Amino acid sequence: MNPLLRDRILRTLDTMPDERAYEVLDYIEFLESKYATRPALATTFQRFAEGVEDTLRAGRLPATAVAEAMTFLDRAAGVLSGVAAAGKSVATDIVQAATRPQGSPSGASPSGASPSGSGTDAAGDRGRAPATPAALPPHVPPGDTRA
Repeated sequence: MNPLLRDRILRTLDTMPDERAYEVLDYIEFLESKYATRPALATTFQRFAEGVEDTLRAGRLPATAVAEAMTFLDRAAGVLSGVAAAGKSVATDIVQAATRPQGSPSGASPSGASPSGSGTDAAGDRGRAPATPAALPPHVPPGDTRA
């Protein structure tokens, strides 16, 4: 649609009372069905809100009551989109954390032994199995001066 025409229509609609604006909406929907044009794709929540709006209008509620209900649903849509964005952000963070290379946590000793070097853990458990070979430091042959 031509932007100038869209602006002109919007200016006219802004000055109309809700009852007249609903008549314009009915006429637009009539034209869509008559000429079999497909309306723009709406989100699931938008379709739900439009269904609620059509039901309220079919129940012959005053246009102001319908407008207030739609304002409430519009605010709810804003909240839901914020929740969806937060969920997407959390999911992205989880994926990034899962794909990040795993390093040894800072402050942990590589052998799994206690920092005191006594071979016991904090509870004094000497009966533990030795650390896995991957966790042990590399063996340095006697006389090797490389550091």
